[in-house]
Amino acid sequence: MAAQYSAINTIFFDVGNTLLFPNRPRIHARLSDRGLTCDPQHLRDLEARIKNRFDALMIADGNHDHGFWRMFYTQLFAEIGLHDDELRDHCVACVRDSGNWDQILPGTREELQRIAERYRIAVISNADGRIRDVLRRCGIADCFLTITDSGLVGHEKPHPEIFRVAMQSLGATPSESLYLGDVYSVDYLGATGAGMQAVLMDVPGAYKQRGVPRVESLAELRALLAA
Repeated sequence: MAAQYSAINTIFFDVGNTLLFPNRPRIHARLSDRGLTCDPQHLRDLEARIKNRFDALMIADGNHDHGFWRMFYTQLFAEIGLHDDELRDHCVACVRDSGNWDQILPGTREELQRIAERYRIAVISNADGRIRDVLRRCGIADCFLTITDSGLVGHEKPHPEIFRVAMQSLGATPSESLYLGDVYSVDYLGATGAGMQAVLMDVPGAYKQRGVPRVESLAELRALLAA
C-alpha cells in the first residue's frame, strides 16, 4: 500500500465532516425548543444511508450537490414524525452556513502538524466564501499553505476546475496530489477525475463495502500513507 502513495507530496483536505463537524446544538436549536432531540447514533446512521442515496443520484446526473442536506433533513423529519417544511428548510439553511461548522475533534491540529512534516497540505472546500475564517476561528487555518473555497473560485466539487485551481496554487501536479474528503461522488470521484489520488474520510462507515481507500480519522490517514 505504501508504494501506491510513494509519489504523493501534497495532500488537500475537505473541511466539512473531514476536519470540522456541524454544530448540531446550534443547527437544531429550534428542534430543541419543541422538546425534540436527535440521537447522535441516529444522525450518524442516517448520514451513511443518505450518502449512498445521494451518490447514486450524483453519479446518474451530477446535479444534486446542493440537495444532500435537503435529502438528509427530509428523511430525518420523516423518521422522527415531524411534518414542518418551514422548520426543515431552516435546518437546511443552517447546516449550509459555514459558520455552523465549528466542531473540531481534539488533536486535529496536532495531527495536521504531523502530516505537514512530510507533506505540503492545503484545503479544497465547497463553501460560501468564508471557510478561511471558520478554519481560523477553529485554530487550524495556519496549518495550510493554501485554502481553496468554491464560494470564491466559482466552481464546486466534483467539477475538475476547483481541483485544478487548488493544485495550481501550490504548483502541484495531479500525480503527486492526494485528496481527503467524505463524499464518494463529490470528493473521491471529483479528485480522481482530476487525476489525483483520493481517500475517503468515512467516519459514519458509509463506504465500508465500496472497496475504495477509506479512513475514520487523521491518525488512520497517517498510518495508511506510511503503511
